[in-house]
Amino acid sequence: MLNTLKNRFEQGYRTSGYPKEKIELWKRYRGRPRIHREASAEIVAQCAAACPQEAIDSDARKLDMGRCIFCGTCERVSQGRFVTFTQDFEIAVAEKKHLSTDGSLADLASHSRQHFKRLFGRSLQLRQVSAAGCNACEADLNVLATPFFDLARFGINFVASPRHADAIVVTGPISRNMKTALLRTYEAIPEPKAVIAVGSCTLTGGPFRDSPEITGGLDKLLPVDLFIPGCPPHPLTNLHALLTFFKAS
Repeated sequence: MLNTLKNRFEQGYRTSGYPKEKIELWKRYRGRPRIHREASAEIVAQCAAACPQEAIDSDARKLDMGRCIFCGTCERVSQGRFVTFTQDFEIAVAEKKHLSTDGSLADLASHSRQHFKRLFGRSLQLRQVSAAGCNACEADLNVLATPFFDLARFGINFVASPRHADAIVVTGPISRNMKTALLRTYEAIPEPKAVIAVGSCTLTGGPFRDSPEITGGLDKLLPVDLFIPGCPPHPLTNLHALLTFFKAS
């Protein structure tokens, strides 16, 4: 016990000051894409052709963050003349149409459900379902329970039973084998409840898009309230989304 107390004293306070204190991520992190609309049509077409996810609309000069896996191919192909990725991790949206961006993002706070803030602003219990995920999105959700992020200090916790949950958090492309389990979990959560889609696989199918073995987007099965893009989304992206959408300012 004395050694534990000694180690705790030596380590000091390790919990992040976010959201009260701004955090700047490492420069190699790829967050919100910035679209340079003055880029030539040739460069835009090259980026669209090179995108493995077909996430770029060359005519509208927009990038679909729901499909994007943030691989950086478009930035490399255009040498930053069409797309550059910023360190902005606050990229979640409340409506799927807002995932398609020209570089600007809809304000999540203004599109959040106010009745959710009243209901869950002090306590939010989440049931997570991995619907055939690769464990990347799951790992970056799990890390929110560590002392650095300390999700519980905001009154947000992951629970074992859907009957104790206020919302369901879904990761993975939703394979045929997981569809029934997912729907039963959703049904077991008492009303009122929210649905949160995390990661490009859950939003659009990700790299498995168009496969007959997956659903191709959670919104085809359930009414999604919060879309968190990324492959996987950074833990701070998840934290920002939960706090902004559910917590009273």
